[in-house]
Amino acid sequence: MKTAILFATDEETQETIVSSSQKGSNKVDLIERIPRINNELLFNAVVTLTSATKAPDFDVSIFKALDKVCQMIYSKHIEK
Repeated sequence: MKTAILFATDEETQETIVSSSQKGSNKVDLIERIPRINNELLFNAVVTLTSATKAPDFDVSIFKALDKVCQMIYSKHIEK
């Protein structure tokens, strides 16, 4: 089964929350919490991704593009 990487932000702690989930599963596993100061770009990208989901005219293609950006930034983050 394929694993999906999921992103969220914790505004209170100013962290990006990175989780994983098997496609088709409801179980979500925490991978890590990244403080905003350690990756400002990822935090801001996830904030933008989240705001896109709240738009009254939600567009799936925009959401997928923003998710790809978050995935790419996170991939670069874990390469360090």
